[in-house]
Amino acid sequence: MAQKLILRICYLYPDLMDTYGDIGNIIALKKRCATRNIKVEIVNKSLNDKIEKDKFDLFFFGGGQDKIQILVGKDLQKKRENLINSIEKGAVLLSICGGYQLLQKYFRTVSGETIKGIGLFDAHTEGSDERMIQNLWIDLSKNIKDEIKEIYPTVDKKQLTTDLIGFENHSGKTYLGKNLKPLGTVIKGAGNNGEDKTEGIRYKNAFGCYLHGALLPKNPHFADYLIAKALERRYGQIKLEPLDDSIEWQAHKAAIKRT
Repeated sequence: MAQKLILRICYLYPDLMDTYGDIGNIIALKKRCATRNIKVEIVNKSLNDKIEKDKFDLFFFGGGQDKIQILVGKDLQKKRENLINSIEKGAVLLSICGGYQLLQKYFRTVSGETIKGIGLFDAHTEGSDERMIQNLWIDLSKNIKDEIKEIYPTVDKKQLTTDLIGFENHSGKTYLGKNLKPLGTVIKGAGNNGEDKTEGIRYKNAFGCYLHGALLPKNPHFADYLIAKALERRYGQIKLEPLDDSIEWQAHKAAIKRT
């Protein structure tokens, strides 16, 4: 009998950090797993909830407004140890916008208030008066490209691209530490700060970015990449069954065309 795969997802602050349809990423992960008969267990964690040690394979952390980030930032400090420990042991994390910022060293708002992050990412964000709001199109970093080409089980290799498309809406400008690599390079849009052409960040299997939209429904290659990496820590290297992603790729190309 084939081994029954279970993907354990921790959804961080879904009641407070769910801006611009970020919950669509959870829906996409759940749907893509269900189609492959992979069981998904989703546990929501919000204020005053504990993250159990070594329980989850994948964490998702969406975006939120500055006032909410102040509240969440204080609570996140209580979860810091077990969250970072999970990442160090190979768990996957996808964070977007406000969630991305709270995983950095700090976020200094435009009004001058400093929100302390948990320091998972060697980066910081400075508030600005410039609103970066538009479609955001990036070319993935080479190492991620190479991994996706090995992992993503497309039924039509002509469909596969090595870019991501999403929607950014932020005024915070993020600057990476010297030793961390970005998720990718900006083709169109602002990205991390609108200055150095970087977008997002990667540390081990933890990713941060400004790609709302939601990101994963129209980037199926990246969705499967996260699923496979998350399953790998408990089951070893997994070969995912290919899905018909023709509709997803149509959405991907349509968003790029609008960009």
